Amino acid sequence: MNTTRSPLFTLALLAMVLFLVFQLRETRHMRVVRQASPTADAHAEPSSRSNRETEATLVYKRVSPSVVAVANNALVRRGFFFDFQIYEVPQGAGSGFVWDKKGHIVSNYHVVHQANRLTVTFPDGTQYDAKLVGIAPDYDLAVLKIDAPPDRLVPVEVAASRDLEVGQRVYAIGNPFGLDTTLSSGIVSALGRTITSMTDRKIHDVIQTDTAINPGNSGGPLLACCGCLIGVNTAILSPSGAYAGIGFAVPSDTVSRVVPQLIEKGRVTRAGLGVRLLPDHVAARANLSGVAIYAVFEQTPAARAGLTGIGLNRFGELVFGDIIVAVDGQTVTTIEDVQAMLDPRQPGDRVELTVARAGKSRKITLTLIEE
Repeated sequence: MNTTRSPLFTLALLAMVLFLVFQLRETRHMRVVRQASPTADAHAEPSSRSNRETEATLVYKRVSPSVVAVANNALVRRGFFFDFQIYEVPQGAGSGFVWDKKGHIVSNYHVVHQANRLTVTFPDGTQYDAKLVGIAPDYDLAVLKIDAPPDRLVPVEVAASRDLEVGQRVYAIGNPFGLDTTLSSGIVSALGRTITSMTDRKIHDVIQTDTAINPGNSGGPLLACCGCLIGVNTAILSPSGAYAGIGFAVPSDTVSRVVPQLIEKGRVTRAGLGVRLLPDHVAARANLSGVAIYAVFEQTPAARAGLTGIGLNRFGELVFGDIIVAVDGQTVTTIEDVQAMLDPRQPGDRVELTVARAGKSRKITLTLIEE
């Protein structure tokens, strides 16, 4: 038997070895290219988008059962002579949310304003008649109550709005244009904004957001990514009255202070100094720097502290008394500045006033009273 290998066999064996080496190199090259390729990073984006989508879905599932539609209906008489009929005419619509297991619903004051009949509708279509428990027009907040089984009610958990930061992701759930239980998302665009309520009084420390808020969203919750309440959607800034990227929400710190008072007393207790302040335009004409006291109420801490208002000298000339220039070390120049400093306070709290009279200044500590 001839054991000598033919040249053809040797060439075939060599070709096979070269082919295997080439394939191995190509496999390694493709692996390196795949790892270095930009498409590898592109695969990470769906993952990050998925995380945001998961967050939004969880917020919606957690909170949507707590969000309700609030319908405001007015009774109108129409007819001729003695043939009058009473019609129920839709006055407005908005949103609200469950506050507690007792059936209290929080919404905006402007949603329930001038209502003869209020109805609350849950996402599953269950509807309840609601009665108005309390209103705070200065904060655009209202509390309603429905007679619903406690196991039907899922209160929204409240978080502190003072911990918010600009850029934080937020969500809104409401009923824009009557489309029930709609979720929109955005960020906190700014903090510490001031808007005007229906009573022309300023609401301070308002949250600004670019979350889509449209008519019907009013009274609904603004939520952090954990699903906790951080504000109550109240207004939009838009010439057309529709979403334009700027919405506002009453902060949850204000809501947490106002709502319990509305439930207990039907109104909000304000803390005051026990004085009447001179209108800003009058003080400006007199070139006063600060907020002038017009009068001091008798038998108040302000009176006992020796504060005085405007008086007349022996020649019958107007004489200014004390002028408030700072509250707790913060300079104030308008009545609105003073109100902003007192707004978070409660009767019984103490504040330090810096007041000026006849070119001399002094500091006094006052106990705030209920006004």
